[in-house]
Amino acid sequence: MSGSKKTMGVLTVGALVAVTGYTVALGSNGWLWFGWVVLGLLTLGMLATQDT
Repeated sequence: MSGSKKTMGVLTVGALVAVTGYTVALGSNGWLWFGWVVLGLLTLGMLATQDT
């Protein structure tokens, strides 16, 4: 796994923790969850592509 893929994975997990913490502390924000889903899909797309 390349460094950029690892970085995206760590960023995605970190964003999930941050959004979950925000939701617990201040209530749900649909835009944050939407942004996290988009980030997760981008990360999955990067993981699915082959290094050439």
